[in-house]
Amino acid sequence: MPSDSVLRIVWIYPDLLSTYGDQGNVLVLEQRAQRRGIQTETIHVRSADPVPESGDIYLIGGGEDRPQILAAERLRRDGGLHRAVASGAALLAVCAGYQIMGSTFGGEEGQPVDGIGLLDIASARGPARAVGELVAEVDATLNLPTLTGFENHMGVTHLGPGVKPLSRTVKGVGNGDGFEGCYAGHVVGTYLHGPALARNPALADLLLSWRLGPLAPLDDSRYEALRQERLATVLQQT
Repeated sequence: MPSDSVLRIVWIYPDLLSTYGDQGNVLVLEQRAQRRGIQTETIHVRSADPVPESGDIYLIGGGEDRPQILAAERLRRDGGLHRAVASGAALLAVCAGYQIMGSTFGGEEGQPVDGIGLLDIASARGPARAVGELVAEVDATLNLPTLTGFENHMGVTHLGPGVKPLSRTVKGVGNGDGFEGCYAGHVVGTYLHGPALARNPALADLLLSWRLGPLAPLDDSRYEALRQERLATVLQQT
């Protein structure tokens, strides 16, 4: 638990990377913490601002090619996110934000662009755009239910030995190798939109538990019924 009993959520570069409702991930974390009586403070860090190192959970979303390149350049120069993660903060990076966390990613013309090296991954442009629903079975170590969401990206992502696949794809493309996303320590990268944490509240709780410890259970029966209905519909599609 944060020493002052306030959970600090940091939303990185909403002016550059915030497509497909990814800011909803912030709202879900706020709501699930507050339902447990935990006070939250959310910091919106625009691209001209330094990334604070005192946050508990950091979030970064998806975006187009040019904003992605600008975000990578500014995060490399800033260094605050590296220092926060090194101090134990959790991070969820989505789509373009996920690619930025690696060593390289594909730029506007497919050229390699330097990432920030926070995850042992490398991304490039794939042969075709991956668009549609994504379903994936999570690494058993994380003890999470099936992940659902949608993807819209041109990337293929290769995982190095320093990370583990977040999940194995049942439907969709994900990283392009039969897996979706990755994780290392308290850092999660994924191509899932939806937003990811609204579609997968157990993943939100995992991030919270990394900073707060064991969590009081919530009654999610209504939401889980809707989630299972959506999952069944997606799996029936050809």
